[in-house]
Amino acid sequence: MKISVVIPIYQEILFIENIFNFVINAKPHDKEIYFIDGGSNDGTLEYLNNKLSNGSNINIINNPRKTVPFALNMTIPLCKGDIIVRLDAHTQYSKDYFEKIINTFIETGAEIVGGPMRIAKGSSLQNAIGIATTSKFGIGNSTFHFENYKGFTDSVYLGAWKKSIFDKIGLFDIFFKRNQDDEFHYRACKNGLKIYQNPEIKLYYFPRNSYNRLFIQYFQYGLYKPKVLIKNSNGFSVRHLIPFFFVLYLLVLPLLFYYFKSLFIFFPLDLYLILSFYFSFVKNSNIKEKVLTLLVYPIIHISYGLGFIFGIFKLLKKNS
Repeated sequence: MKISVVIPIYQEILFIENIFNFVINAKPHDKEIYFIDGGSNDGTLEYLNNKLSNGSNINIINNPRKTVPFALNMTIPLCKGDIIVRLDAHTQYSKDYFEKIINTFIETGAEIVGGPMRIAKGSSLQNAIGIATTSKFGIGNSTFHFENYKGFTDSVYLGAWKKSIFDKIGLFDIFFKRNQDDEFHYRACKNGLKIYQNPEIKLYYFPRNSYNRLFIQYFQYGLYKPKVLIKNSNGFSVRHLIPFFFVLYLLVLPLLFYYFKSLFIFFPLDLYLILSFYFSFVKNSNIKEKVLTLLVYPIIHISYGLGFIFGIFKLLKKNS
C-alpha cells in the first residue's frame, strides 16, 4: 500500500523542523508528502523551500482559505496513494507510525484507522490540560482520548483513510472550522464504513499553552457541535449536552436563589466542585499541576457549553 501524507500548516516555525524530519525519515520511504500552508509569514515556508531538494515527493500547496477542511479538500484529489494519512504539526509521532497504520488497515479491514491522542509532556499548564482532557470527567466517554482503548469506534484523532472512501461519502464539510473530523467520521459510520483505533499507533499531542487559547479552542468545539449533530444524528452522545446544561444552570442560578432562597439549588454546583477536586487530585502529578487541572476543568466545560449555546442560536438565526 502506497501512502500519501497531508499536513495542513500555518505559522509552524517552532514545529516545522520536527514534523519535516519525521515525515522524511519514517518508513515507508516511498510516499508522497503534501504541506498545505495557510499563508505563513514566520519562516515556515522559507524552511520548507530550502528543503525541497531532499526529494521530488515533497509538495507545497497554498491554502487561500486557511482552514483545515479546505486544505484537506484541496489536496485529497491530488493524492496518488491508496492510503491518505493526515498529520498535525503540533503532534509528535513514533518512528513506526506509518507502518502501524498500514498493518492496522490490513489486519482489521477498516476503512479509517488511527491511534489514541496521547498527551506530550510540556509545561505545567499543558500537562494539566492533558490530565483534564484524558479523564472521563473532562470529556466523557470519547474513546480517542483513552490510550488503552483498542477496537472499532466512531472517531479517531487525525486518522488515516483509504482514498476510495472519498468517492463514496464525499470530502470534508468546509463549514466546520472545528469538528470537521467528527463530522466526517460520523458521516462515514452513517454510511457503513468501519473506524478502528489501535493503541500501537502512537502519537503525542501538545495542548494549548494558555488559558485564553484553551478557552477559544473549546468554545469553537462547542460552537460547531450542534451543526455536526443535526447533520449526523448517529454521532449524538449525552456527553455533548452536559456542558450546555451546566452553563444554562450557572446562568439562571442567581435567579433561582433570588426566588427560592434555598441552598439546595447549589447542590449541582457543589457536586461539580467535589468532582473537580477529586479528578484533579487523584492523578499522579505534582501539586502545581493538580491545582492547574482544577482550573482547567471549568474552562473547558464552560467554554464548550457557551459555544454550544451560541451554536444553537446561530442555527436558529440561519433557519428563521
